[in-house]
Amino acid sequence: MIMKKFVAVAGNIGVGKSTLVDMLCKHLNWQPFYEPEADNPYLPDFYRDMKTWAFHSQLFFLTHRLRIHRRIIDQPTSVIQDRSVYEDAEVFARNLYLQTQMGERDYNTYWELYQVLSEFLPPPDLVVYLRASETTLLRRIHRRGRDYEREISADYLRQLNQLYETWVHSFSLCPVLTVPADDMDFVEHPGHLELIVQKVQEKLTGKDVVIFKPEEVANGRNPN
Repeated sequence: MIMKKFVAVAGNIGVGKSTLVDMLCKHLNWQPFYEPEADNPYLPDFYRDMKTWAFHSQLFFLTHRLRIHRRIIDQPTSVIQDRSVYEDAEVFARNLYLQTQMGERDYNTYWELYQVLSEFLPPPDLVVYLRASETTLLRRIHRRGRDYEREISADYLRQLNQLYETWVHSFSLCPVLTVPADDMDFVEHPGHLELIVQKVQEKLTGKDVVIFKPEEVANGRNPN
């Protein structure tokens, strides 16, 4: 009997999380779990007045992400999640605090709630972290052409990248597989998807050191 596995795909805006979740699930015949479907009722107010509504908006996202995490735990089959509950708190909420868009009192309340609730949730078996530069992220964001993402700046993506690196460096709840997304395009090059699948499976079977070697990435572009 194959044991159920829970993998979370993490990474900055535009890095390709949803696409990778979809492709991995089709390849492995696992169940995908995507971003919360419910519209955040605080977003219009948040964009008009971030300092007033940042706490409310992030609390809404946290609640829905926790609910999805709970559903994943109850799911009987292996799953892959598009962005984890940890990123909401340790990257996006923290960024709002560092930018002074969320006050210290609200941030401390949010952080304590996140820590208490996350203690009750079993962690994933693996986090797949897609790492990419701001240049790559901007190129992919522009390529997918979402209107509400047009104003995203390189500076904003750089701040998030720094927080992602800090989070991944300190994250210890489960193993992390870092994918060099600047050099890999799993949509254009099927060999790259096969390589990621291989590394995921190696990491899930307990191999201590799993990295993407430059020659493997190059071979993934030219499988013949």
